[in-house]
Amino acid sequence: MRKSDKKLEKSIVSALTAACEDDLKNYEGFQWLTHIVNFNSFPDSLSIICVFDTQKNLIKITGSNAVSDIKSAIESRLLSNNIKVKNIKRRIVFDTEDACENEHSGSWNRRFEGLKNARHA
Repeated sequence: MRKSDKKLEKSIVSALTAACEDDLKNYEGFQWLTHIVNFNSFPDSLSIICVFDTQKNLIKITGSNAVSDIKSAIESRLLSNNIKVKNIKRRIVFDTEDACENEHSGSWNRRFEGLKNARHA
């Protein structure tokens, strides 16, 4: 990883950590978020995954403005760290821990491989 990539990664992590802390306080069932990026094709390769505990809690927020609010807050946090990604809201996806357990026996690495292949093929 190049020095510039490390600096960019640090900025992304800082922005997403702040967004995560807000979401933990504001949304029932929200557990964590992460990102996938290939710095050789940044910003087009950036994907952000917001994880809830159960499908039930995820469904609760999809019927409200919460999904849009979460996406806007992530975009705002990235912008505040000088990270501009075209159509970032389309690159933010939602998932659940119970879905990972049921579909990939709890292996997030396997689950994310599928996301990387689908997004960056």
